Amino acid sequence: MTNNIDKMPANQAPAPDIDLSQARKTVLMIELSAGQIEAAMKDSNSSVEVLTDAFTTMAGYMRMINDTIVALPDKGELSDTKASLLGATENVSGIVHKAIIAFQFYDRLVQRLSHVNHSLASLSTLINDSSRLNNPYEWAALQEKIRSKYTMREEVEMFEAVLGGMAVKDALEKFMSQMKDHSDDVELF
Repeated sequence: MTNNIDKMPANQAPAPDIDLSQARKTVLMIELSAGQIEAAMKDSNSSVEVLTDAFTTMAGYMRMINDTIVALPDKGELSDTKASLLGATENVSGIVHKAIIAFQFYDRLVQRLSHVNHSLASLSTLINDSSRLNNPYEWAALQEKIRSKYTMREEVEMFEAVLGGMAVKDALEKFMSQMKDHSDDVELF
């Protein structure tokens, strides 16, 4: 079913046909879902903060160890040990680098969940307000508010594709494919 509400003047948009008792139950389900997302983000944030601090500290120690090893003489009985230790610190630094990238993917995940949470809260507020519920302008404003939260071009395209009639599953698959193609585009901090 194609949603053409964006393409028609708001005064011609069809009024939603919603049973208010079902709408209130839907609001409760939406609020519960939003609360679960919020709780999961809070739980995981504390763990990720501990991991981030640990990897930041490890990276600092690795720089210190590496600097100490570099100061060792290149010749003599320590040269083999120096080469071995430099190789080991390079390997550990690579692992720390991969962990930092993983944290950045986690940050993207939290941003997406935050957008979903805000969208659910906005939808819940609209459905729960009987004075706004049947107003097509309010629904159009909600769509625009949700759209404005997306920060990546691919997210906006996904949103517009769904509003244009693409199945949600297909839009999500396309979005995930695009994100996989751009997985190397993470900026290091």
